[in-house]
Amino acid sequence: MRAISVDRTRRGRSISPCPFTGAGQVAPVLFWNTTAPSHAREPGGVVMCGISGWVEYSGLGPDAQAVAEKMNDEHVHRGPDGAGTWLSRYAVLAHRRLSVIDVENGAQPMVLPGPTASEVRLVLTYNGELYNYRELRSELASRGHAFRTSSDTEVILAAWAEWGVRAVERFNGIFAFAVWDEREETLWLVRDHLGVKPLHYHHEGDRLIFGSEAKSVLAHPGVSTAIDEDGLRQLVLPLLKFPGTNPYRGVSEVLPGQVLEFSRRGVRTTRYWDLKSLIVRPAEANDLDDAAEELRSLLDDTVARQTISDVPLCTFLSGGLDSSAITAIANGLPGRRGVGSFSVDFTDAAGSADSRSALDRRYALEAAEFIGSHHSNIVLDSSRLADGAVRDATVRARDLPNGFGDLEMSLLLLCGEVRKHATVALSGEAADEILGGYRWFQEPAAVGADTFPWIADSPAHGYLHQRVLSTIDPQLVKQLRIDEYLSDEYATALGGLAFDPALSRAERRHREIIYLAVTYFLTMLLDRSDRLSMAAGLEMRVPFCDHRIVELVVTLSQSIHNAGGREKGVLRAAVGDLLPEGVLTRKKSPYPTSPDPDYSRKLEAQVASVLAAPPDGLRDIFAAHVLDPARIADSARSHGLVSNFEGEVILNFASWLRQYSPQLVV
Repeated sequence: MRAISVDRTRRGRSISPCPFTGAGQVAPVLFWNTTAPSHAREPGGVVMCGISGWVEYSGLGPDAQAVAEKMNDEHVHRGPDGAGTWLSRYAVLAHRRLSVIDVENGAQPMVLPGPTASEVRLVLTYNGELYNYRELRSELASRGHAFRTSSDTEVILAAWAEWGVRAVERFNGIFAFAVWDEREETLWLVRDHLGVKPLHYHHEGDRLIFGSEAKSVLAHPGVSTAIDEDGLRQLVLPLLKFPGTNPYRGVSEVLPGQVLEFSRRGVRTTRYWDLKSLIVRPAEANDLDDAAEELRSLLDDTVARQTISDVPLCTFLSGGLDSSAITAIANGLPGRRGVGSFSVDFTDAAGSADSRSALDRRYALEAAEFIGSHHSNIVLDSSRLADGAVRDATVRARDLPNGFGDLEMSLLLLCGEVRKHATVALSGEAADEILGGYRWFQEPAAVGADTFPWIADSPAHGYLHQRVLSTIDPQLVKQLRIDEYLSDEYATALGGLAFDPALSRAERRHREIIYLAVTYFLTMLLDRSDRLSMAAGLEMRVPFCDHRIVELVVTLSQSIHNAGGREKGVLRAAVGDLLPEGVLTRKKSPYPTSPDPDYSRKLEAQVASVLAAPPDGLRDIFAAHVLDPARIADSARSHGLVSNFEGEVILNFASWLRQYSPQLVV
């Protein structure tokens, strides 16, 4: 049986796909055309990494090395080609690396020596990419800094040495890193502006433990997998990601745009970038042409920066406005003609014309033909999609049962297939949140609701929220006071927004929804994308998350956002010359879900198997009617925004309970 097939369509000559190269080898750039431009071959930063470690002022103890290696091994998927640790009396920093550039000299943790070679000044463990590292490197060199490597890691170290914590204000990129100052005995944790790269920590007394993913923090013997009432509230509300929190008790997340400082004085946090202070400002541009021109200029610059790579690079192309715009701009760069693009499809829809994936396929092909990208349609078979091992892998990737049915498995499998050809993929993620693209920016019931619009009682995502809660035990929902919790969180989210008084009520509400979308919804999607792409060894870059683009568009008026009577009207105006009319005017379509009835049948059999011997804790979470064997067919039928959703939720929780054995403290 065919598990996965690749349907290739291209303009012009017939060309074989780029061959897969083994770990540690630099594959040819995935453009299927000619030589990549010279700037694309310049070494940059490490593409994929996992970071971890801890500081303990009473001393690390004799097992520090073994514990650090255990934590580090939890990130092997983020960096399978190399591992390193650095220890001192009070601090240990660890790093997992994928060796794609500067293999000999870019290893981490990286040390900046003190006045003498035997002294250590700073130590860095870093995950991400600094897109303006070349400019910073030149400026730092003019200030007397010498560089041993060609990596952006060393640029971050030199910048920190030169400007201290203020250095982060100069960074353009996606990053999460830890800096230990050996002389000051102080640790800093830093996360990028929008939170593209994850960073978790656990603080207790004189010890702070950190890691890219929760699994690394949980690997430390000082952290448990306990889930209390706050954690359960987050688990049963998967459409929201509550800022700075994590369902595991005692585990937190560094906020996007935040610096956390840990010293003997304790923990102190500051924000170097905060959407709240930006979104309340008066509109800086009220002319559509000016706004579109500025947006286009920023998109061109951002995509150019994010395609600087000496590893294979491609784009995700669904045929929607956002991914098509990114693909077109990337393909138009000097030497980039013929960039590889990928979309997802399903076996039952491959010959269909009316499913969501079939619709994406049609528009993706139209966009690829017009743009000139070399497009591949990845067709996923229901047997592979329903494989229990694939579900376990998605749950393991996210450390939690939160998910959206087969959308999780299909994204993981798609990333795995793309990784055979490329190391980096550009995505259109975030455009809908910052430009008001979702239905809940327009749906009156959602806009007017006194809650997060996408969970309001409306067809704009809200029905999915209701479906989730309908599966949970009613007594547990009552005990967790879900409605009160949501009301308090919503009031807290909007409480600090002091809008310019010149803004109309409608404009204020439009900006409120953007703020909520970026801080409670986009963060959830970015976490999902990072975890599942990294689990497949693929780096996902998100040009619309460039903080300069966000700063521009969030203060544009609602009329400019909806110019021409369409959502994301300013983006359509900005890229109108790059796309075919059909794609340019296409109505937004959700990420596709499998329409294959065979997938539903397989899911039904899996739910029956789980209910025959449910793992401990499953009956404490779900309503009795959901776990009734006589009603399995109801939970595993294809309907709505996400097919088979009730059955998917049961299977996700069962997988999580089996793999993590969490202690439910309620």
